[in-house]
Amino acid sequence: MRFQYSEWDEDLIRRLLAQRDLLRLFNYLLLQTNGDVDEALRWMKYLQEQGVLSTDIDLKDFEKKLKDDRIIHQKGDRLELTPKGEKQIRQASLDQVFQSLKSDAQGNHPIQREGSGSVEPLPERRPFAFGDSANDIDFNESFTNAMRRAGSDEWSLTEPDLSVRQTEAATSCATVLLLDISHSMILYGEDRITPAKQVAMAFAEMILTRYPKDSLNVVVFGDDAAEIKVEDLAYVGVGPYHTNTQAGLRMARQLLLHRKYHNKQIFMITDGKPSVIRRSNGQLYKNPIGLDPMIVNRTLDEAVICRKKKITITTFMVTSDPYLQQFVRKLTELNHGRAYFTPPDRLGGYIFWDFIRNSRRRLR
Repeated sequence: MRFQYSEWDEDLIRRLLAQRDLLRLFNYLLLQTNGDVDEALRWMKYLQEQGVLSTDIDLKDFEKKLKDDRIIHQKGDRLELTPKGEKQIRQASLDQVFQSLKSDAQGNHPIQREGSGSVEPLPERRPFAFGDSANDIDFNESFTNAMRRAGSDEWSLTEPDLSVRQTEAATSCATVLLLDISHSMILYGEDRITPAKQVAMAFAEMILTRYPKDSLNVVVFGDDAAEIKVEDLAYVGVGPYHTNTQAGLRMARQLLLHRKYHNKQIFMITDGKPSVIRRSNGQLYKNPIGLDPMIVNRTLDEAVICRKKKITITTFMVTSDPYLQQFVRKLTELNHGRAYFTPPDRLGGYIFWDFIRNSRRRLR
């Protein structure tokens, strides 16, 4: 192949970099505006008026490019994301999260307990050893080894010629991602919901593209719990809700019990204590002050039920309040699960590291 080199076009490179940075900013604003394209573009214009964005940037041209790339489209008098645009946000979130991880968190890690799963061949080969399964022998390479040793005229296959495929166990898993959308996720001047949504979208995209044999459901919880589609994550917003952790765990458990997987887990992202439950008569019982014994006990009961159904709960607590951490530790103890206490900007690292670490195990 012949390449033709031309003069370095610094202006072109600058424009390409500007477009990439603009897209990154646009994606972030979409998460903050719950997928409202028009509002995100208005914010970009405002940032340009305030001098944050250079006046050399043509936002109209950027909008046109988004339309030409079919990331957004006109629907009536509004601009909306296309399915390609929704996927683009998830992929961008995945790229950004992985950039923040250490290189060893992107590979395969040992799992703490063995689960059922499929055995997948790796590209590496090694010499045959006593006890290896005949199914793992690479006969093409083994015959090549024999011919290389004895020549093509007269040869025989011996044990030293045998080459075996390295294998890896991939533990297929059913996961429910449980996302807190109560009002506390934006209280005290800290935006916790935007990074939580970004990580949730990245996590969903990773499972869809890299672990296609796994299953994923997404559940949001406030006063009640509701299942949403992965495509709807960009449009999720915090509401004037309390925190019904019990309802979230119960719905997650019910979804997982319908999955025919040996390994089942709940990943819960929350920042607050449970502050509401729904009584048997349908009425909400709320107590936002302290840890109400009735609410706490009902929630802990759900953690025990999940443990009995062999469903592990991993809680990612985006707060440093020792009072709330005590509750999470109790929930984790009763479920035999895991808990991480992390600031919002490090949430992605904890979730991805935990999932990948518990997804793969090298067999031989």
